[in-house]
Amino acid sequence: MRVDLLTREYPPHVYGGAGVHVTELARVLRKSVDVRVHAFDGPRLTGDTTGDVEVPVTGYDYLAGLEGANAALRTFGVDLAMAANLAGTDLVHSHTWYANLAGTVGGLLHDVPHVLSAHSLEPLRPWKAEQLGGGYALSSWAERTAYEGAAAVIAVSGGMREDILRSYPHIDADKVRVVHNGIDLDGWRRPGTPGEEEAAAATLARLGIDATRPTVVFVGRITRQKGLPHLLRAVEQLPAEVQLVLCAGAPDTPEIAAEVTSLVENLQDRRDGVIWIEEMLPRPELVAVLAAGTVFVCPSVYEPLGIVNLEAMAVGLPVVGSATGGIPEVIDDGVTGTLVPIDQVADGTGAPVDPETFERDLADALTAVVTDPERAARMGVAARQRVEDHFSWDAIAERTLEVYRSVLRG
Repeated sequence: MRVDLLTREYPPHVYGGAGVHVTELARVLRKSVDVRVHAFDGPRLTGDTTGDVEVPVTGYDYLAGLEGANAALRTFGVDLAMAANLAGTDLVHSHTWYANLAGTVGGLLHDVPHVLSAHSLEPLRPWKAEQLGGGYALSSWAERTAYEGAAAVIAVSGGMREDILRSYPHIDADKVRVVHNGIDLDGWRRPGTPGEEEAAAATLARLGIDATRPTVVFVGRITRQKGLPHLLRAVEQLPAEVQLVLCAGAPDTPEIAAEVTSLVENLQDRRDGVIWIEEMLPRPELVAVLAAGTVFVCPSVYEPLGIVNLEAMAVGLPVVGSATGGIPEVIDDGVTGTLVPIDQVADGTGAPVDPETFERDLADALTAVVTDPERAARMGVAARQRVEDHFSWDAIAERTLEVYRSVLRG
C-alpha cells in the first residue's frame, strides 16, 4: 500500500501540533507501508530521516506569480502542485486546511480515496479572519469541501468528532472516526543520564530558570485559541514564590502579539520569576524546561486534543487544563492533573462567558497543585503512566492503518 501524506508542516519546518503529528505518524507508518510526504516550505535535500527509516519528502515552494497575493490563494497554488504529483498512490491523507484542497483535488484527479485528519476547525477559529482577511472565507470553503467529500475523517478526540458533526452536519457520522494524537515516549522523558542532567542544568542557567522554585510552565503559539491572556491574568493571583515559564512565540497577528507583550511586561513589573522564551527550543532543551517545572498549564479556549499536554505528561508533569475540546480525554481529573471548568460563549470563539471566573478558577487550580509538591509529584508519575498506556505512536499508527484499510475495502 502506498500512502501520500499532505501537510503544511514537516521537519525542519514544524511549529505546531499538526506538524508533530505528521512527523511521528510518517515515522511509524513507514515501517508497514510505502509512505511519501508532500509539504510546504520548499524542497528538502534528500528526504527526512526519522528514527531508523527514511521517509521520502517532496517540498513545494509557493508558485511564481502569486507573490503578494492573499495567503490563502498562495496556499491553494501549493495544493494544486501537490495534487498534480500524486500519481501512483493508493490513498491520500491530508492534514489541516492548508493541505485539504490538495487532498480533495488529488483524490479526484487520481481516483483514489482521500482521508483527512482534523486537527482544528475553521468555523471554531473565527479570529483567523484577523490573520487571513478575505482568505478566511477561502480556507473555510476548502475545509468544508474536503470534509464533505472525504472517504473518511479522522478526529483526534471524541470532543473533536462532536465539533465536526456540529460544524458540518451534512457529513455522514459513520465516516468520522476517532484516533487520538500520540507521543514519542522515548523522546519525551526526564533527563536520566549524567550527561543529560548536565546539559539540562546548562539550559536552565542560560534561560534564567530557577529549578528550586515552584514553577508553572506554558508551551504554545501566541494565538487566540491558546488562552494565554487568561493565563497571564490568572498568574497575578498566584503566590509570590511561584515562577512562570512561558515558551510562547509565533504570534498569529500583530494585535495578539501586542496584547500578550503588554500583559507580560505588566506582570514582570509586579513580580519576579516571569520568564518569557520566544525562541523555539530544540526538544532536549524543552524537555529540560518541562522537567524543571512543577505543573504544566493549558488554558486553551479551543483545543482538539493538545499534543503539548501529552509531551508534558510524558516528562512527568501534572497538567492543569481547561475542560474543553479533547483536553478532558487527556487529563484524568484529580489523578494526572486538574480540569478547570469553562462556560463558553456559543459564537464560535470559545471565549469564556465570565472571563474573571475562569481566570480565578484557573489560578485556584494552579495554586492547589504548585504549592503541594508531593501531590504534584504523584500526579506526574500517574501522568507518565497514562501516556504510556493510551497514547503510544505505535498504537495510533495501527488505528490509522485500520481506517485506511476500511476505505480501500469500500
